[in-house]
Amino acid sequence: MITVRVADFDADNAAIRRIRFTVFVDEQHVPEELEIDDRDRECVHVLALDGDTPVGTARIDLPKAGKVGRLAVAAESRRRGIGTALMERLHAIAQAHGLTHVWCHAQLAAMPFYERLGYQASGEIFDEADIPHLRMDRDLSASSHK
Repeated sequence: MITVRVADFDADNAAIRRIRFTVFVDEQHVPEELEIDDRDRECVHVLALDGDTPVGTARIDLPKAGKVGRLAVAAESRRRGIGTALMERLHAIAQAHGLTHVWCHAQLAAMPFYERLGYQASGEIFDEADIPHLRMDRDLSASSHK
């Protein structure tokens, strides 16, 4: 059974790093020094668990107007709704903090995932860690839920 909980960045740091480094550094070749950044301590992190095993993570940067990021799910756990569950938890956290809007820098390959969650692309394509991205925004008001 998959559960998603708010993570303690210090207590859960090893699990968060393991998932993110496997997905971003090992699979996508993001430079190690770019993966952990100075925003990590400012963000609210969530952790998806399959039983007791951490299988996914994401964060929301509330001081940066609800920037969602670092969504990562272990390869063997993909296509099970874990990414959606992580995002739904981040959306609930944003709403609990009074935000009506969230946004992200989505990898182009992940655009269909974000679009299914109600995100809309805006702006020009840009590279982040040599991966093409596009800004995507989502209104969290009740009228925008699909």
